Amino acid sequence: MRLVFAGTPSAAVPTLHRLARDHDIVAVVTRPDAPLGRKKVLTPSPVAQAAVELGIPVIRAARLDEEATQRIAALRPELGVIVAYGGLVREPLLSTPDAGWINLHFSLLPQWRGAAPVQRALIAGDAELGASVFQLVPELDAGAVFASRVVEVPAGATADIALEALAVDGAELTAEVVAGIAAGTARAVPQRGEPTFAPKLTLPDGLLDWALPVEEVYARFRGVTPEPGAHTTIDGQRLKIIEAAPASDTEAIDQGAIVATKTAVLIGTATTPLAVTRVQPAGKGAMNATDWWRGQRGTEGVRAGS
Repeated sequence: MRLVFAGTPSAAVPTLHRLARDHDIVAVVTRPDAPLGRKKVLTPSPVAQAAVELGIPVIRAARLDEEATQRIAALRPELGVIVAYGGLVREPLLSTPDAGWINLHFSLLPQWRGAAPVQRALIAGDAELGASVFQLVPELDAGAVFASRVVEVPAGATADIALEALAVDGAELTAEVVAGIAAGTARAVPQRGEPTFAPKLTLPDGLLDWALPVEEVYARFRGVTPEPGAHTTIDGQRLKIIEAAPASDTEAIDQGAIVATKTAVLIGTATTPLAVTRVQPAGKGAMNATDWWRGQRGTEGVRAGS
């Protein structure tokens, strides 16, 4: 089948590789090169790099405008496949491929429509994560679903680790749907149930609230790690929390209180403490939490969130 593939981050790469095994991908559409690192070096997206390795032509487009539509239409694709491209597909591009576009979305639709489904599901403490492949329509993530699958992720996984697992399983799910469309056997079913939404995370979403039970604090930590990053304030200074887990076999301490052990820094919640093992103070590199706390001379009695 002649496909055009649109995607940008590393989570889209497994699907690109999987589809390239069985189909003719006539072009890959991705976001333009972006400045990365301290030196702001212009760097191709992970999908662009994968496409070059596969020998597939790349169309770099900040948005899918008239020019991008014309370039894609000239290739006469039979189907468009999109995975986290980072932009909207509108008419007439939506109807340009013979079979339209399908979208791999990292949630069990209609749950968590939007830009941050994995992160929002973790923050909400969802018992299950999954992936869905649906027909792209003008309304956000609202098209009929070809297939959904619950995906097992490692216990305690942060958003990046969970997304890696979903990306691999989602690639196989997408390949099955594309094969069905090519054979004429694929059938999409309208979404059922009340949708929930997953807007993009911002820096304030990473602030941990020590007045909540430890399960909720930890759920937010997992959902915002590594981006935009879990954090608290210590004496007015932002402290990024990089590694943490609920403390085991530990008595409760006051909300926001800080107690050091040999291996971790415990921070009190509404129930039992969160054990923090790695942090990054403002303007410094990442370090062990115990080393950071030893360097906080004269801060006895200071609380997280202060």
